[in-house]
Amino acid sequence: MALFGLFNKEKKQALDEGLSKTKESLFGKLKRAVVGKSRVDEDVLDELEQILISSDVGVATTVKIIERIEKRASKDKYVNTDELNTLLKDEIASLLSENRIDDGYSNFDLPASQKPYVIMVVGVNGVGKTTTIGKLSHQFKKAGKSVVLGAADTFRAAAVEQLKIWSERVGVDIVEKGMNADPGSVAFDTLNSAVAKGADVVIIDTAGRLHNKINLMNELTKIRNVMKKVIPDAPHEVLLVLDGSTGQNAFEQAKQFTAATDVTALAITKLDGTAKGGVVIGISDQFKIPVKYIGVGEKMEDLQVFDKKEFVDSLFT
Repeated sequence: MALFGLFNKEKKQALDEGLSKTKESLFGKLKRAVVGKSRVDEDVLDELEQILISSDVGVATTVKIIERIEKRASKDKYVNTDELNTLLKDEIASLLSENRIDDGYSNFDLPASQKPYVIMVVGVNGVGKTTTIGKLSHQFKKAGKSVVLGAADTFRAAAVEQLKIWSERVGVDIVEKGMNADPGSVAFDTLNSAVAKGADVVIIDTAGRLHNKINLMNELTKIRNVMKKVIPDAPHEVLLVLDGSTGQNAFEQAKQFTAATDVTALAITKLDGTAKGGVVIGISDQFKIPVKYIGVGEKMEDLQVFDKKEFVDSLFT
């Protein structure tokens, strides 16, 4: 029990540190917004709207939050910074809690009925896709699961090599055929290998960018169809990796990939290097796709299962 408590403490500390730039930016601006104010008036709400948008919460989600705070403030007459912080925390927590689609994730367990559990990872180059796969592999292995990786991003030699390095570093199996190999063939062989080995989880990397959306859609559809020949209900999860530090670009990438394939879960990376942590709130609200993982640091353990309550608590601590 003491060891479990230590792990939780380390996770909380990593989350607090990872969100520190967002917190400093958010609360610094909030403090300036209420200087000399005796109540939350229209000017404060206008300032708050700009603060949330500049934190990349997104316009639509910001409007929701402001409308809720306006109702509460007119009724309760919140007057100082501490009370405004509490009010903002309550409304963000309430907004996230309404999107119950991502409830239930608390660790790196896998459904027992789906073995191997097949994850197809998508996302543009540079968002931390390969690193996320490596960290996921580490977390699954630490949880006692056997992992097989599939290097189906064959359009870049660097992508295959990077995944091989991660497989060696973590100590998991990989199926790769080098650059320019057929991605569908790699996925097919990876699933067959995983089935033969009795593996618990398969993670398939895919091309980060093709020259237009139609090509991307066709390629991802082909990989999915080939996997179904081995495991009829594969993939069980399509994980879109987004770079949280890019702010509104992450929204645009989410739009493009959700249009190209059936994304079922999101991983938002690089939150430790940015003041744009509000992007997690906006993406969770706008796309109604579970934010399953967040990256809050460079260590392997710094890829965490997203917990809405912990996230909000840490943001406002």
